Amino acid sequence: MSEYGMLKKQEARFVLEFERNYPLNPNAVFGVVTNPVFFTQWYPFSTTDMDLRVGGKLKFDDGEGSIYEGEILTLKVPTSFCFQEVEDLVEIYIQPKEKGCTMTFRHTFDDQSMAIYVAAGWHRCLDVVSQLINNQTVTWEDNAEELREYYKDAFYL
Repeated sequence: MSEYGMLKKQEARFVLEFERNYPLNPNAVFGVVTNPVFFTQWYPFSTTDMDLRVGGKLKFDDGEGSIYEGEILTLKVPTSFCFQEVEDLVEIYIQPKEKGCTMTFRHTFDDQSMAIYVAAGWHRCLDVVSQLINNQTVTWEDNAEELREYYKDAFYL
């Protein structure tokens, strides 16, 4: 399984999908993905409020003076966490496997011209999820430019 994302077109929108395997059970991975203490470490925007229930609100600070709101659409412990972020949809699904679990991460968005940037950003965020899951020190690798080049070639953009 590749750590890189795939881009698909679904109707008039674009879906970026990643799959990552982890050596932990789904409950442990779900806890890292949804726990506000960990969420603020891997998510690209600071999370100022997180009401962890269906219909609950997520408040994000973009670091440039704007705070915006998301809404939790699905929350099924330990298999799914989906939320609307402005016009985008973020879906996280966790399925058990023989030794651990597989997490599928999807981001649905409109602007294809942003695909390489979105992919590189989520790739880096999911690398941090892996660090958190493996109880490692969080280190944001300086590889955004390399990842953008990879995704530019992979997505034929």
